[in-house]
Amino acid sequence: MTTRTGWILAALVLAAPLAHADDWPQWMGPKRDNVWREDGIIDTFPKGGPKVAWRAPLGAGYSGPAVAGGKVYVTDRTLTKGTANPDDPFDTKNKIPGTERVLCLDAKTGKELWKHEYDCPYQISYPAGPRCTPLVSDGKVYTLGAMGNLLCLDAEKGTVVWAKDLVKEYGAKPAIWGYAAHPVLDGKKLVTIAGGEGSHVVALDKDTGKEIWKAGQQPAGSQGYSPVLFTEAGGKRQMIVAGGKSIYSVNPETGEQLWTTPFAVDNGCMVMTPVRAGEFLFVGGYNAKSTVLKLTADKPGVEVVWQNKKGLGLSPVNVQPFLQDNVLYGYDDTGAMFAVELPSGKRLWEDGGPVGEKVVPSGTAFIAKNGDRFFFFAETGDLVIGKLTPKGYEEVSRAKVLEPTNTAWGHKVVWCAPAYADKKAFIRNDKEIVCLDLAK
Repeated sequence: MTTRTGWILAALVLAAPLAHADDWPQWMGPKRDNVWREDGIIDTFPKGGPKVAWRAPLGAGYSGPAVAGGKVYVTDRTLTKGTANPDDPFDTKNKIPGTERVLCLDAKTGKELWKHEYDCPYQISYPAGPRCTPLVSDGKVYTLGAMGNLLCLDAEKGTVVWAKDLVKEYGAKPAIWGYAAHPVLDGKKLVTIAGGEGSHVVALDKDTGKEIWKAGQQPAGSQGYSPVLFTEAGGKRQMIVAGGKSIYSVNPETGEQLWTTPFAVDNGCMVMTPVRAGEFLFVGGYNAKSTVLKLTADKPGVEVVWQNKKGLGLSPVNVQPFLQDNVLYGYDDTGAMFAVELPSGKRLWEDGGPVGEKVVPSGTAFIAKNGDRFFFFAETGDLVIGKLTPKGYEEVSRAKVLEPTNTAWGHKVVWCAPAYADKKAFIRNDKEIVCLDLAK
């Protein structure tokens, strides 16, 4: 073996554990961009739908699964015997007793490997269950429950490494729809929206849970539901945070605020993470609120290009929009899917998309790109293959894979983002999780 060959083999061996091409270890996938990079995936669904590899029972929740190292991690909630959620999802007068759970399943069989559960009464709107997708990294799984219970568990055993109650720790008030901003990792830091005075966002040591820094201020209950964005602009690496009343940037190493700009959404309903398109940022939320900011080049800062212009942009409420060639595709709070040119905000088209009809104000279909087409999981329980271009939405194939088990705005829905891994789709509702074989 030559020295050169040895170096190449050594490099491959060292790189292999980091590759995890078949994993979906966090919200929006390995690179948090909703791109499924596996090859050999079916072009259309067979008659009768894709092959079901397995099904497993599950409690209620909106959280998507994470898949890593041959295991599926998912969170849910079970009600205390003899209790029920209120008929009105906006009724938050009383606490509803129940238990939040973290489950680990075998990715090949669906067999339960372990579970961790804890008492967790709810007092939030739409109280089905947890919202945040688990995050798996370096032998640990991180979960954030709807009432602010942040956990770090051993990914193999399910034992608690550390735990924090964000409400108690930071004197926070849960937002009306609870904690729903997916935690993200930045090196050795776990970053999450916490709420509270001067602690809108916090960075914790991922191994110990010890606070590294806290930053930001949003009114009580208006912390929003938006995961942070890491980017570089103005000669510095920045962490951009969208809250219910403003958008701001901090130094991700220290928490020092770099800039802030007012941008308020109704009911604090800021769900999407900011999207960068070249030197521009797009942010949108409820109700008919959206803006484009220009990142300054000479130093950290922004200039408002436009804000809340009628007929421009889109206002996501459930689904992270997808950017492709400076065109943003996503569902608006009007229930329609739009294609929006950035930075102008011009709407190129409007369509019912994978949902098939305009459903105000939900219109939910989770978007993931695979090759030159997209997989959509619609609130109807349909998995859809389709194409998105500046000219329009084109449906290629559709299969009913799950029954919608929740209710919103008078119709049945399922609002849970899938995971795509090992040429399979892992999708849940409030009763079960299903593994679908999508290999050619």
